[in-house]
Amino acid sequence: MTIIGIPSFGSGGLNSNLNPRFGRCAAFTFVTVENGEIEKVKTVPNNAANAMGGAGIQAAQIIGNNGASAVIVGNLGPNAAQALGSLNLDIYQAPPQQVTVKQAIEKFIKGELQNISGANVGAHYGMGGGGRGMGGGGGRGMGGGMGSGRRRNM
Repeated sequence: MTIIGIPSFGSGGLNSNLNPRFGRCAAFTFVTVENGEIEKVKTVPNNAANAMGGAGIQAAQIIGNNGASAVIVGNLGPNAAQALGSLNLDIYQAPPQQVTVKQAIEKFIKGELQNISGANVGAHYGMGGGGRGMGGGGGRGMGGGMGSGRRRNM
């Protein structure tokens, strides 16, 4: 018996699409596979999705707390990879094209997914937005500074 954790869009489930963003997915779908068959499906919301930092580590804790012995991931950052590695579970690379959770499980059962040993993207890859802070103000100070014209005696 193998319990596989899969980051999912929406509320998860077999028909949900696999979310390539591990730490920032909306939910995890846990699929129990035994003798090449899907035996049980459980979904768990990812409470770490909106965390300011450490989402990958918190998401790995959700995986561990739900008894998974394997995960199928799209993008996996270094912190999440290290946290999953400490759980001693198998990490599989999701197919490059968009697939449903069920399609990913079928590929797992057929042995078509590649086992990976660590991160496949850099830190903060899934944060989105980019937020590079390249302000466009220019700082030219063109205020004009008219003032009141009164001189103060001090």
